[in-house]
Amino acid sequence: MADPSSYRPQPGQVPDSPGVYRFRDEHRRVIYVGKAKSLRQRLANYFQDVAGLHPRTATMVTTAASVEWTVVSTEVEALQLEYSWIKEYDPRFNVKYRDDKSYPSLAVTLNEEYPRVQVMRGPKKKGVRYFGPYAHAWAIRETVDLMLRVFPVRTCSAGVFKRSAQIGRPCLLGYIGKCSAPCVGRVTPEEHRELAEDFCDFMAGRTGAYLSRLEKEMQIAAEDMEYEKAARLRDDIGALRRAMEKNAVVLADATDADLIAVAEDELEAAVQIFHVRGGRVRGQRGWVTDKVEAVDTAGLVEHALQQLYGEEQGEAVPKEVLVPALPEDTPALAQWLAGRRGSQVSLRIPQRGDKKALMETVHRNAQQSLALHKTKRAGDLTTRSRALEEIAEALELDGAPLRIECFDISHLQGDDVVASMVVFEDGLARKSEYRRFQIKGRVGDTQVWHGEGQDDVRSMHEVVSRRFRRYLLEKSKTGEWDPQDGEDGPPEDDGKPKRFAYPPQLVVVDGGQPQVAAARRALDELGIDDVAVCGLAKRLEEVWLPGEDDPVVLPRTSEGLYLLQRVRDEAHRFAIQYQRSKRGKRLKSGPLDEVPGLGESRKQALVKHFGSVKKLRQATIDQICEVPGIGRKTAETVAAALARAVPAGVAVNTATGEIIEDENPAPAGASSERGPEQ
Repeated sequence: MADPSSYRPQPGQVPDSPGVYRFRDEHRRVIYVGKAKSLRQRLANYFQDVAGLHPRTATMVTTAASVEWTVVSTEVEALQLEYSWIKEYDPRFNVKYRDDKSYPSLAVTLNEEYPRVQVMRGPKKKGVRYFGPYAHAWAIRETVDLMLRVFPVRTCSAGVFKRSAQIGRPCLLGYIGKCSAPCVGRVTPEEHRELAEDFCDFMAGRTGAYLSRLEKEMQIAAEDMEYEKAARLRDDIGALRRAMEKNAVVLADATDADLIAVAEDELEAAVQIFHVRGGRVRGQRGWVTDKVEAVDTAGLVEHALQQLYGEEQGEAVPKEVLVPALPEDTPALAQWLAGRRGSQVSLRIPQRGDKKALMETVHRNAQQSLALHKTKRAGDLTTRSRALEEIAEALELDGAPLRIECFDISHLQGDDVVASMVVFEDGLARKSEYRRFQIKGRVGDTQVWHGEGQDDVRSMHEVVSRRFRRYLLEKSKTGEWDPQDGEDGPPEDDGKPKRFAYPPQLVVVDGGQPQVAAARRALDELGIDDVAVCGLAKRLEEVWLPGEDDPVVLPRTSEGLYLLQRVRDEAHRFAIQYQRSKRGKRLKSGPLDEVPGLGESRKQALVKHFGSVKKLRQATIDQICEVPGIGRKTAETVAAALARAVPAGVAVNTATGEIIEDENPAPAGASSERGPEQ
């Protein structure tokens, strides 16, 4: 624990101007990012008597080992730089909102020649118009199904669209009138884009003018005795009104606004956002976060605004943002939001009327979200705590293993040998810390084995050595450890979380005594004696400890055993996933992949010219030279590579017994007769 006075800046050293500051720990990792109108006044607050600081602030300043700052010209620049650094460094003492679920949005791909309407999740893409997010995907599909009657926009995938264009026949939606069938030329690209833009206008809340236009067209059709057209327009109007009824009017003046409410206690906070467009609630989302820094409601609102609009542009930022409390730098925030929208944005607290009533509804949703989250977490936390205590007691550890790392080896009959490392912190999987390894058969500069054949023990020794050697390289920055000759130096100090920076309290290996002994030996060779090791054998779910002849047997109903099984199974899943992907890439490779300098385009040109690799192998060098882009030297290299390739035996479909014709026969001169498959 550091003394804040040891790194306190000298008097007069800190400028009295706007800026952003960063606290770093002893490993140079950024642990907190903040902004200030006056850096001198703000930083002075952190270097008071520690006993007088908020407990969370006191923890941060005693964890830190240095502070640095960057001066900017305006508060808006400070706000933008703070957001960028929080996103880049992921500081542990900053409040970071994370969605408690993935929300779907209605997307219109205006960046394509024929725009498509679809349900999308995940990060937003440039050139795509989004509406929502919605609570459920089925709500989007119901709305779209009603609107396709009036706006028959394409909804099919690229594959279906291409297939329909090839066969000259539209899909079912084209036949029933819910798609204008641009794939077969029923409408031009310009007409289809106009339909998509009308669809977007209607979804954006501009409904009155469009309905009035349809009603006039219906009356004109009726007066002209075009009753079929009038009936069709009447049904279109009814479909649009049913789609509008799915979102009740909450603000009568067709307001475009986002309403943000916060519910909090001493430890956690829940944020709920209602997206109102055209006076109707078009979407809802929510976050729950731990209050890892001393922050009030206004501070939580400021963080929420950065999270919500940090990546948005244009109309995604509404004209009005209603909040329960105004942040300290309200003018700077409003200016920042206006810059992202491209026009003025009002940031205020609703005082009366419909907007205040709706804000109360949003706040009730936030309270319910926080209560539900705490109910779930309380049960989970109790179980996880009991599991960690049982593991510590069974393995005779000094304390509960808050960070557990598990290693597993995967291969197929000795080929494509890989390893996985999964991390559980406080009993929960931390997938951002997962790592995977290709087994090289070497540790450092010392050749250990050739990596051929089935040897899980040596593989385990290698992967544990590599993981903790990287950890020691991180420690070398503070002078706690000197890397051996021949090792790469530590990575640059950029303040970002490092890949292997944090040591576990417990290493779990998938296996029994041999694997445990290999992992322990790897740690001993590196001089690491403060990390416990155990193994979990699959046969009887026994827990093995280094140097012990008998395993530790945990009760079948033990929460500790259940946690160890989950950790082991997750490592097994992650390793198999990686091994299968490597094997798939290897099996897809062919003899042309071995030709140096032959890119994907020329490989495709060769196969397309001759029809198959089989016919390419039978071609002469002069015939290969006829392919555009293939010179004589390349042709000779291709012919030599195909001649060296040894074809596999007869392939048999084990389900049907059918012999699969070989596309890669033996080179000329080889016998065409083969024995049975061995």
